[in-house]
Amino acid sequence: MNLKDLHTQDKAVQTNLLLQAEQGKVVSLQIAAKEQLKEHVSEVPAILICVLGKAVYKQESLEVTLLAGDYVLIPKNIKHEVKAITDSNFILIK
Repeated sequence: MNLKDLHTQDKAVQTNLLLQAEQGKVVSLQIAAKEQLKEHVSEVPAILICVLGKAVYKQESLEVTLLAGDYVLIPKNIKHEVKAITDSNFILIK
């Protein structure tokens, strides 16, 4: 099985719920090259793990380049966005 196989729609940004639990969920996120997950706020803390590709995560004054194996902790109620440099896959746990 491969995360890319979960995203079959022809959309720039795609999500697929992998696991829903009482305390949270795990989501597969795919962003096409040169596309972005627009700025938004999460109501709960989260961790974004880059599985494949290259992307830039931005929140307020923080900007981090993510490559496969890199992760970023996302605080609750903080505006953030993700821009893919290349086709990118992530695991989002919140």
